[in-house]
Amino acid sequence: MSNYAADEARPARAVPSGSDLYRAVWRWHFYAGLLVLPFLVSLAVTGALYLFRDGIDAIIHAGLKTVAVPAEAKALSASHLIEAALSAHPGTVVKFTTPATRTASAEVTIAAEDGARLAVYVDPYSGRVLGTLPDRGTIMWTIRQLHSLEFFGPIGRGLIELAGGWSILLVATGLYLWWPRSGSRAFALRGAPRHRLFWRDLHAVLGFSVAGFILFLAITGMPWSILWGAKVNEWANGSNFGYPAGVRVAVPMSGEHLHHLAPTSWSLEQAQMPSSTSSAGADRPITLDDAMVIFARLDLAPGFTVNLPTSPTGVYTASVYPDDLSQQRVVHLDQYTGEPLIDMSFADYGPLGKALEWGINVHMGQEFGRANQVILALVCLGIIALALSAAVMWWKRRPHGSLGIPPDPADPRVFRGVLLCLAIGGIIFPLVGLSLLVIGLLDWLGTRVWRRATPA
Repeated sequence: MSNYAADEARPARAVPSGSDLYRAVWRWHFYAGLLVLPFLVSLAVTGALYLFRDGIDAIIHAGLKTVAVPAEAKALSASHLIEAALSAHPGTVVKFTTPATRTASAEVTIAAEDGARLAVYVDPYSGRVLGTLPDRGTIMWTIRQLHSLEFFGPIGRGLIELAGGWSILLVATGLYLWWPRSGSRAFALRGAPRHRLFWRDLHAVLGFSVAGFILFLAITGMPWSILWGAKVNEWANGSNFGYPAGVRVAVPMSGEHLHHLAPTSWSLEQAQMPSSTSSAGADRPITLDDAMVIFARLDLAPGFTVNLPTSPTGVYTASVYPDDLSQQRVVHLDQYTGEPLIDMSFADYGPLGKALEWGINVHMGQEFGRANQVILALVCLGIIALALSAAVMWWKRRPHGSLGIPPDPADPRVFRGVLLCLAIGGIIFPLVGLSLLVIGLLDWLGTRVWRRATPA
């Protein structure tokens, strides 16, 4: 995304602007690109696929997820569907997901004796078991784990935070380098593809075009990071469920978190579960079908998931997170009385929760329908092209046998302003700040060694 000029006949270390500040910014832009572009390409590819997750899963898993609607369409009860699933795959039922549409199957999640979870798909009209997958074993769940780097555990979440923070640095330095100077044209494509000048201009135009989107995606992706995201999540859930005090009456709360039981919105991952207050010996628990009648009366959006109680103080929890934010809902029922202990929707979130959820909804291509998906898919393609143009441009510029790091400023004091800006970013994103210190130290040491090894 840089606008550093290039005379093809000049030595590779020539810096056309002659500005020490320009050289310092260019150097950090190079480091940011070197570190983050591989991650951006991976995130762009997996993110573009995940935008169309419903359609892709419906095609790949059509035999499991799609059913024919009979002439007299009357769905069987939840207990009937669970019984059918258990007869084919014995175990303990932990959750039941209702069909999101008339042509969708129901999903029964069963925990086997060895602890493994199995998703059993059942025709809601006939009760026929359609097949199974490991819990969260669809193609799109795999793509989602690749996108979020969950396969690598805490290390992956740390890399997400680093990629997000360095992406912001990449955009900021790139915009500075792109800014037109001395009458230069901001959106020109000069030269032919065989010349570096063409690729530099293409990189600049692509970078400017997607810069705002990269910033948005980096910031809205940060909630999944290991340090910054965890702290913001903790802040958002400072009280049970993270909504303002007084919105709900006080109810007994357990130490269990909602995220451990079912997929939930990011801002509710650390929300605590309430406890059923009646004693198991005093009252007979209500059945799942009783709970389903109550959930239907509460008018939850189709496709909600019900987690069954797993202890005498457990609750029936229904949660649904459709594309429409206004229909997000979490309801907890006392397993003995059927009384709603907590009934929370998007409208009950605080300002921080609403802002975070809106950003995440747009990030996932849900908020504005098909237009949201198409625009972000084009952005992903732009990011891939941006990385490709950066690689070609570097290849054409690099000196033989060298990494081609942009030259030092003639006056090292110019780094003070740049480092101040980096320090501010490091305070906001501590893990990124630590990496900035490491890269800065390596750069300083490498420069001193190079200068000592180079004849005057």
